[in-house]
Amino acid sequence: MKGIFMTPRKTWLMRGLRDGLPIGIGYFAVAFALGIKATAAGLNAWQSTLLSLLNVTSAGEAAGIALLGVGTTYVELAFTQLVINIRYLLMSCSLSQKLAPETGLLHRLLVGYGVTDEIFGISCAVEGHLSPYYSYGAILVAVPGWTLGTLLGAVMGSLLPARATSALGVALYAMFLAIILPPARKSRVIATLVAVSMAASAALTVLCQVLSLTWFTEGFRIVALTVTIALAAAILCPVKEKDEEVQDHG
Repeated sequence: MKGIFMTPRKTWLMRGLRDGLPIGIGYFAVAFALGIKATAAGLNAWQSTLLSLLNVTSAGEAAGIALLGVGTTYVELAFTQLVINIRYLLMSCSLSQKLAPETGLLHRLLVGYGVTDEIFGISCAVEGHLSPYYSYGAILVAVPGWTLGTLLGAVMGSLLPARATSALGVALYAMFLAIILPPARKSRVIATLVAVSMAASAALTVLCQVLSLTWFTEGFRIVALTVTIALAAAILCPVKEKDEEVQDHG
């Protein structure tokens, strides 16, 4: 083997473990709140744990659990997950170009399983080509953190007092705020989109209740708003390429 695989696999693995450790710790705390939400929606501890092990997606699981709690249809659930998680397809395509050319299909599939926002971020920060063993190291600490956090949350959620579980459940929403607030503070466009999204979601929910649009359920509202607002933002506020920025300032 040549290229990236000349570096000892153990070195890449240990590097991935080191960089993935903070991610695993963060996942554990957030997944604990997710486990509480899952049991509240009617899932047992085994189902909640399996859900996190197979999916590893905070926003997707949170939305799916919320929809399951209100008795959604499989079609609605599938469309919602497609819209929410389609970003992982783009991340995987990007990482496939960063992996060493000699990386086999099995390695690529295994790396694809563990593509999350955070693992994608640390993987992109690696200079040069990426070894799959780096991803394995990050996955080995991140995924257990996410899965065990969900398990403990599901188990402890039924044992803790209602006030405690309600307080811990807020941690999941705190994570989403931590994701959107930093970029919103740096960009007026993002801040405006966040405000518009929240207002549109509230208005559409009230409208559906007033007009008794029972067919336009929560899942379809999420899909409709996500696609509509994202498309409008792409048309009205397109992201300029570096070459275009240079020409504008030239």
